[in-house]
Amino acid sequence: MTDLIAVQKIAGWEKLKALVLDSVSSPITKRVYNMAPDEFLGWFQQAPRPGFTKATVSAWRVSLEARGLGSSSIIIRMSAIRKLAAEAADNGLLAPELAAGISRVKSAKTQGIRTGNWLSQRQAQTLLSAPDIATLRGLRDQAILAVLLGCGLRRSEVAALMFAHLQQRDGRWCIVDLVGKHGRVRTAPMPTWVKVAIDAWTLPADVADGHVFRSVNRADRVTGDRLGEKVVWQLIKPYAEAAGVPGIAPHDLRRTCAKLCRAGGGELEQIQLLLGHASIQTTERYLGTKQDLVHAPNDSIRLRIAPAAG
Repeated sequence: MTDLIAVQKIAGWEKLKALVLDSVSSPITKRVYNMAPDEFLGWFQQAPRPGFTKATVSAWRVSLEARGLGSSSIIIRMSAIRKLAAEAADNGLLAPELAAGISRVKSAKTQGIRTGNWLSQRQAQTLLSAPDIATLRGLRDQAILAVLLGCGLRRSEVAALMFAHLQQRDGRWCIVDLVGKHGRVRTAPMPTWVKVAIDAWTLPADVADGHVFRSVNRADRVTGDRLGEKVVWQLIKPYAEAAGVPGIAPHDLRRTCAKLCRAGGGELEQIQLLLGHASIQTTERYLGTKQDLVHAPNDSIRLRIAPAAG
């Protein structure tokens, strides 16, 4: 098959897109992979094209560059189209040689590595102290900030955190058997001040099982049985502005955790274990590293939780 329009018209078009989406697990990547084929198709239909070929996909890449998109945006769009071509070939909808040609189309060159944002020790402490701990909402939000800063969890992991994860190992509190990105399981040691923040929230909230973090309504009462990922993202904004660090996102706090661990003398491989990065297995094979829960790298993050009123 040489005409992409024909691919669109077949009954299996949405199924083909679904196969592409099933090949990735990240929600953000799924959104882009869901958008990219439709975006490509819209561009394809604007003018006569030679078909779903290497030349067409190369021309699309040029059009993306002309729009001023960043290299990462172009790379992920190109990856989605390559996967679409591969699935089309596997399902007999595209000649294998055409799919092979599309797979060889180069993506945009990366212009260095984006290091992102992170906070200094003082900024992290200011952010952690920003919530009003005279309210349940403030206690919950401070506990969420503590987990992000002290344990380096992703926002999806914070939203999914259960009391069953909070266990003692090697004489200390840990987040045990946490399922992270791509289903990888890890154990994250908790600094004492993180556990203090969690207890300061859960005790007055009368929350003792199920999900650790819950919704709090305008009357400052706990509602529902869990917190959404979007809420974790949104709640940081006003505290970041109040702390003088506007624009900080949950992943920036995860990055801050890593930076502060390293600045405090934490070993690189222990920080990788803490954060659950994909390279942990390789690091363990090469170095024979065993996670040290007694001398955990995040113990060096010297933040404080002020006692709640009353």
